[in-house]
Amino acid sequence: MHYHRIVAKLGTSLLTSGTKHLDLSVMSRLVDQMARLRRTGTELVVVSSGAIAAGRERLGQVQEHKNTPFKQMLASVGQVQLVHTYGQLFGNYGTTVAQALLTKEDLSSRNGYLNARNTLLALIEMGVVCIINENDVVAIDEIEALKFGDNDMLSAMVANLVDADVLALLTNTGGLYTGDPHLHPEARHLRRVDRIDAEVMRMAHDTADDQGTGGMASKVEAAGLATSSGVDVVIADGREPDTLVRISQGEEVGTLFPARVNKMESRKRWLLSGLASRGRVLLDKGAVLALREQNKSLLPAGILRTEGKFHRGDTIEIADAQGDRIGYGVSNYSSHDVSAIGGEHSDRIPELLGYDYGDEVIHRNNLVLL
Repeated sequence: MHYHRIVAKLGTSLLTSGTKHLDLSVMSRLVDQMARLRRTGTELVVVSSGAIAAGRERLGQVQEHKNTPFKQMLASVGQVQLVHTYGQLFGNYGTTVAQALLTKEDLSSRNGYLNARNTLLALIEMGVVCIINENDVVAIDEIEALKFGDNDMLSAMVANLVDADVLALLTNTGGLYTGDPHLHPEARHLRRVDRIDAEVMRMAHDTADDQGTGGMASKVEAAGLATSSGVDVVIADGREPDTLVRISQGEEVGTLFPARVNKMESRKRWLLSGLASRGRVLLDKGAVLALREQNKSLLPAGILRTEGKFHRGDTIEIADAQGDRIGYGVSNYSSHDVSAIGGEHSDRIPELLGYDYGDEVIHRNNLVLL
């Protein structure tokens, strides 16, 4: 087995070696592995913690505060330093890096999701390694709902976003154990977890990984999200030699959580239940036939009418002329636009709207039928 596209999440406990500042020797070894993987054609996206530690180091002797604004200040300063460090390290191998700061709000709408996805996929195509972190400057306690909570969950969402083959959660622990190996020497290392249940979560809470913000329980929860999205997950010790390289080759490293579904099934589930439908379009018989039997995209010519108000990028219901639901899809046009172009040929879209977002109201790649 060889994983072609990897999302590597690098935790604070790993990048700082348990201290309050970045460990450049650890970062250098990880970047060297990623550079070697890139030479073999492996695609990489990095979700990196460590901004607060970098900020603390950059500011030097500063009076510590436990409040959120102080941590945000450290993260703001440190994010610049963190990405600069990655830029220098990857630059030694002729690799360009980019930065992306995300919040849950950025990905909660399908439009934001698609914009982020398109950007990240374009960076991958250009051979640029994107360094992703949560945007701590805006993700504050007063708007807690916008936070991912930690970069473990963010990395799982990014893995789904870019259709990764594997999510590598690298930390300072060798994976999931039946108990804390520091306290219980008899604790057994689990090489593979096929199902995350209450007992597995209990083990996760008992396994020490307390230098970062997430902990082992957070990593297992992230594994649950990623595996349900068709992505394999490996939790492993990033300090071990060539951990990422070995993971990419499918070697037995750390703890493997195999994907529970394939990517197509995951996409169907996301479209069918991930977002609330904002409205619907009713189609004529020809359009229904084209979707169901010919695997076609939905063109405006087959649309009889729209119901409800929706925007470009929203998930909408697709129904036949009798109103019977046949599927869901992501609309390239708003309800106002679809009402204007419904029943018309695609070549009239620019004339009727004064602009166009393509010939399809819903592209077949963004459509799922019941």
